[in-house]
Amino acid sequence: MPRPTAAQLAYGSCTVIFSTLAMLLLSETSSGLGITVIALAALALGLLVAMTVPLPKQRTAEAPAEAPAPAPVAGERVRVRREPVAAALEPVREPTAP
Repeated sequence: MPRPTAAQLAYGSCTVIFSTLAMLLLSETSSGLGITVIALAALALGLLVAMTVPLPKQRTAEAPAEAPAPAPVAGERVRVRREPVAAALEPVREPTAP
């Protein structure tokens, strides 16, 4: 089973908090049983919302991603190809005196 993403955790948590507050304010319940029922309903709703958030699409084997170059080992010298800088193609134009 894949781990929940940050979006799933955020949406689920916000749903639980806001739905609990809304149901408690709208029902005006003060009994322990009523609060427990509302809390359980909010948790179920938050779980439902978190599970229905679309998961990121995984890459298929048909289009492999370009593998990053391996990192050099400590102490290994890395060769850098240096090219000389070409001179400007146009001469520098300076403003003329008026």
